[in-house]
This record gives sequence, structure tokens and C-alpha cells, in this order.
Amino acid sequence: MIFYFSGTGNSLWVARELSKAFNEPLISIAEVTKSGNNATVYFLQPTEQIFFVYPVHSWGPAVLVGEFIRHLELKAYTGQPVYSICTCGDECGYTENRIGKWLRQKGITLTGSYSLQMPNNYILLPGFDVDPQEVEEKKLQEVPSRLAAIVQAIRETTGQPLYHTGSLPFLKSRMIYPLFVRYALKRNSFYATDACVSCGLCAKGCPTGTITMEKGKLPKWEKDSCVQCLACIHYCPERAIEYGNISKKKGRYHHPDIRSIK
Repeated sequence: MIFYFSGTGNSLWVARELSKAFNEPLISIAEVTKSGNNATVYFLQPTEQIFFVYPVHSWGPAVLVGEFIRHLELKAYTGQPVYSICTCGDECGYTENRIGKWLRQKGITLTGSYSLQMPNNYILLPGFDVDPQEVEEKKLQEVPSRLAAIVQAIRETTGQPLYHTGSLPFLKSRMIYPLFVRYALKRNSFYATDACVSCGLCAKGCPTGTITMEKGKLPKWEKDSCVQCLACIHYCPERAIEYGNISKKKGRYHHPDIRSIK
């Protein structure tokens, strides 16, 4: 069973590849969230493997992953293998520790943690932008072999360390991430410009229902539910979405093989 969350397609691509490799079904955390079903109960088979696939946001897990785990109940869990695979632009910090803690609180033991470096997409702060094209292409070229190494490590239970903590993890994950969760989330400055054609893609793909729109009108963002997954701004086909002034002149990115938001 593969629980995944993805904003710009990186983690969805990884989840799909893992599904092929391990023949496990995909479950979208975003779809579960949008359904409003807080009682997330799943029944496990004795030989089943469980995966959590998600992006790193500000050196910690995407917030919806934590909310999902908080309501998660795995029936017939008897110690089946549980893996965390996170995607990150550069470094992951102590993301694996936080996921492990959340799972332990549910009586679930994390078997292994892995990370995959993929193209950057965070553009909402000064100094943050998408990768230059050559860097983006290099990361995308290298990720299949890195994912293959993770698959092999899981199959062979080698415990091979394939997780990139990076520098100053305590500062980034124990101090910056909580500030991100507290101050950056549920507040936003997104808006649509006159280039918007009211296609509704942003509202359809928003995992929290933050974006609403009426036919023929510009989308509107609520102020109290945004989780900064950035799906709306990166998937807009007309590049009609901005975040205050800070996103202007910055790049846009979504995984080239993932054409729509899930």
C-alpha cells in the first residue's frame, strides 16, 4: 500500500514507479483529504508493504502527511515493513525522524527511510527559485538510477543509507520547519492575474479546497487552509497565478511526466 502526497508531480512519479516495482496500490492523501473522511482505516494483508511517499517542505514532511498519519488506522498491522521515501530539492534534514515519531505515536514502526533529490519548486521566499534548466535535467536524468538503488535496498533489506540529511539539520528541521508550519501555512498571497482563462485547474487540484471559483470568474484563495504545496502556481497553463510580488519573474516547474494535478 502506497500513501502519497504530491504538489508538483515529483512524489507522484516516484509513487507510481514504486507501485510498479512492488505491486502495491496507490492511495492519494490529497484525495482522502478532499473527501473530508477523517477516519482513514485500511486493512493490511500479512505480506503487504507500506510506503509513505511525499515531498520535503522546509526540511520537514508536507503538512498534510502529518494530518493523514494522525487519523490513520492500519487494521491487521503486525509489524509489516513500513518505508518513508521523501523527495527534496537539496537536503532533507531530520524529516525521517519526524515521520518516525508520528508513526510511533500510532503504534507503527518505521522500517527504513530514503530520499530522492529532484528539481526544486519552492519560489515563495527571496533567494528561492526553480533550478536552472541544466540542473533540472541532470536531476531528472539521475533519479531513475537512484530510485532503483532504493528499490534494491528494500528488496534486499540491506539497510543501505540512501538518505541525505544535509548540513545544519537541527537548525533547519527543529527550528525553521516549526516556524514554517506555524507562520507560512494557512496564510497566503496567491492571486490570479488577467491572464487567467478560468479553466478551473487550480481549484480542481487544490488538496485542501482552499481555491474556489465561479464560472467565468477568477479563482479565489481562502486565507486559513493553504498548505503551500504550490500545485496551483506551477500547474497553471497560462502562468496566471502569482504570490504577491515575490513569484514574479521566477520560474515554474512540474514533473514533465505528470501533466495534471492529483
